[in-house]
Amino acid sequence: MFLITGLGNPGKEYENTPHNAGYFFVDSTREYLLSNSNLQISDWKSEKIFLSDICRIKKDGELIGILQKPLTYMNLSGSAVKLLFKKFKVDKYILAHDDLDIPLGKFKIQEGKAPKGHKGVTSVECVLKKKEFLRVRLGIENRGERIIPGDEYVLMSFSKKERAILNGCIQISIQTLLSEYLVL
Repeated sequence: MFLITGLGNPGKEYENTPHNAGYFFVDSTREYLLSNSNLQISDWKSEKIFLSDICRIKKDGELIGILQKPLTYMNLSGSAVKLLFKKFKVDKYILAHDDLDIPLGKFKIQEGKAPKGHKGVTSVECVLKKKEFLRVRLGIENRGERIIPGDEYVLMSFSKKERAILNGCIQISIQTLLSEYLVL
């Protein structure tokens, strides 16, 4: 069974921010699978027992995967991930998150690599007690000459153009993940 966690922050004020790139990724993964597979894909359901919004993916009636959006806020995401690991035997774990080390519109899929100082990623690594899992690192860096601290920038709203660039990047990253790393 696989688990894909998309990091982000719940709440209307964070909906269109770079820090929610992981949420955008799992939302788009769900939509992609609905359109491009014979799998049974559930709606998003808020499951308090897992401190998350959960989407279940079944093949021939058997649960093969879960998409997760932790509702704990970014810096405590690990606590929600840990709850799913306690309940399910996760064979393949994938963490999707924003990355200021990568330009907007680019992505990297790597094992064990993460941006330094990303508190959501650190939270997950701490509860899993390992760093060796697959990450979809979604580039969000687009400050250019603007001098804006990273912790402020990740909570600023995207422009329509920036969001379109990220959405295109997410589509390509999903196709890459599903063809090269997670064949369903």
